Amino acid sequence: MDFPQHQVVVRDAKGQESRITMLPTSLIFPLQDHLEDVQRTHRQDLDQGYGAVTLPFALARKYPNANRQWIWQFVFPASTRCRDPSSGAIVRFHLHESGLQKAVKQAVRQAGIQKRVGCHTFRHSFATHLLENGYDIRTIQELLGHKDVKTTMIYTHVLNRGGLGVRSPLDS
Repeated sequence: MDFPQHQVVVRDAKGQESRITMLPTSLIFPLQDHLEDVQRTHRQDLDQGYGAVTLPFALARKYPNANRQWIWQFVFPASTRCRDPSSGAIVRFHLHESGLQKAVKQAVRQAGIQKRVGCHTFRHSFATHLLENGYDIRTIQELLGHKDVKTTMIYTHVLNRGGLGVRSPLDS
């Protein structure tokens, strides 16, 4: 989390690449409150002799104590600790994606939405809203992490502005 720059760095995302996306101003204080709770849990884990996470790649060998440092902890940790199958250590992993998927499905049902909606729907909505707000296709391509702009171009069809995402001056 980079609060001063209003951005989130997502490490080891799809394709084992890191991505940067924006952090909405309206979420900064709630997220900081959440991280205080997470840090409290981390301190409790440390006091009980735990508090480790599994580090990526060779970082565990390079920095043997880093796995217990606050900076390496997950933003959304699991509620319980478990045994890491690769090391055998008791660690706290991140929340499992299935928990979020179930919560989204339940919210969709409760809202009475009669469409297929999943977590990936938010990605499509994000891209579509950026286009509707006038952001250029290259910026959206970068935020979504698409290697080819053609992949990003699929979002222009929802704007009813033609394939190039341009509205005629006569329609303004």
